[in-house]
Amino acid sequence: MRILAVTNLWPTPGSFRGVFVAEQVEGLRKLGHDVDVEVVAQSRGAKDYLLAAPRVRRRARSARYDLVHVHYGLTSLASRLVGRVPRVLSLYGSDVNEPWQARITRLTAGRPAVRVYPSKRLVEAAGDRSGVVVPNGIDFDLFTPLRPDERAAAREGFGFKPDDLVVLFGAAPENAVKRYDIFTAVLAGLRERGLPVRELILPGPGQARADVVPKFAAADLLLVTSRQGTESGPLIVKEAAAMELPVVSVDVGDVREVLADVTPSAVVPFPPADAELVSALVEASAGVLAAGARSDGRSRIARYDQDAVVRRLESVYASVLG
Repeated sequence: MRILAVTNLWPTPGSFRGVFVAEQVEGLRKLGHDVDVEVVAQSRGAKDYLLAAPRVRRRARSARYDLVHVHYGLTSLASRLVGRVPRVLSLYGSDVNEPWQARITRLTAGRPAVRVYPSKRLVEAAGDRSGVVVPNGIDFDLFTPLRPDERAAAREGFGFKPDDLVVLFGAAPENAVKRYDIFTAVLAGLRERGLPVRELILPGPGQARADVVPKFAAADLLLVTSRQGTESGPLIVKEAAAMELPVVSVDVGDVREVLADVTPSAVVPFPPADAELVSALVEASAGVLAAGARSDGRSRIARYDQDAVVRRLESVYASVLG
């Protein structure tokens, strides 16, 4: 198949934004499909959501594409003028859960051949009876558990002592959506219980994709504290599970589905107040850390292997073109 991917989610040097889209595209190419990519907005700014339509139209008409895959609701406007080429629209979270984004998506999406969601929960939130679930996948070859001696070396490399309990934060602290304030409050609560916890931040300036692997290996726990309704499914939860790192997460996106059978790990519902949330996360984190073991996540989440996910997407494309 010849495919044009139109997306506002694409990784740039020093940023993993949209890495799951890039890895999906690469997976399709490995299967022999010809995939071109048109990036909307990002470095061009928000005005490009309006200005990109003629550019995408010219590109769509310059080649005989079998279909156009639009990633993210706000990108729909840029693809409205591609003519009769079938469109697949992937929705990822805020374009469903944020009312203003959902309205723009409804107004600009038109009639795509199919809408794709990364989780059943998002399909239900959208009220889309014809929505298709294709989860965001991860590279199981990259995210492979390290040997105990390799883990020990990774911990030493980051300056941690053998008795330290290392808790991983999966985003830049300045990203307000990820609630670093809740993360630090939970660590303070764990210290009050006498637990020698230390933080480790997953992203870093100019960090290569492979450089996150030693951080997953060095940590004892991944703690996810994102705002309610802002995530379609944090990719780091799947990456941590694949590396057998225990996870404690708030109940966002598809986390409950991903971690359903993973032990030790825990998912915490959102209570009415932040203080109650911090208390619940402290309790869950203390319990998981007390287990003192890696998780059985890798064997439990095989369905999220990127190869299997791309095959699923390939079958969606085939049904559209059927």
